[in-house]
Amino acid sequence: MSDARCPCGGFSTATCCGPILAGANPAVTAEALMRSRYTAFALGLVDHLVATWDPATRPVELTVPAAQTWHGLRILDTARGGALDADGEVEFIATYRIGGEEAQLHERSRFRRDAGRWLYVDGDQF
Repeated sequence: MSDARCPCGGFSTATCCGPILAGANPAVTAEALMRSRYTAFALGLVDHLVATWDPATRPVELTVPAAQTWHGLRILDTARGGALDADGEVEFIATYRIGGEEAQLHERSRFRRDAGRWLYVDGDQF
C-alpha cells in the first residue's frame, strides 16, 4: 500500500486502511471496516468487498464501475460496533463522480462480528 493519503480520509493508506485491506490486521471496529470498504471501492479492490460482506446478504456478483471515482467520506454517526460489541451501525455520506455527474451515497450500514471479524450485513440508503 502507498504512503499517499488514505481515500477514507485517514493519514497514509499504509498506516490506515492498508493493513486491513492486505489482511494483515482485522478491523477492530465496525467503523474501521466501513472505512476499509470505502477505500476498497475507491481503489477497485473487489476481493476485499466480497471477503468482508456477510455471506447471507452478499450479492452473487459484484463489480465496481471503472468510471466511478470516489472522492470523499464523512462519518455521521456510529452505534455500537466497538471492539467488544457483536453488532454495530455506521451512518456515512460518500461522494463520488460518475459519467461527469457528482453524486453521493448516504447510508446507515449494519455490521456484525463473526469469529472475531467484522462483516458488512446491509444498509438503509437515504
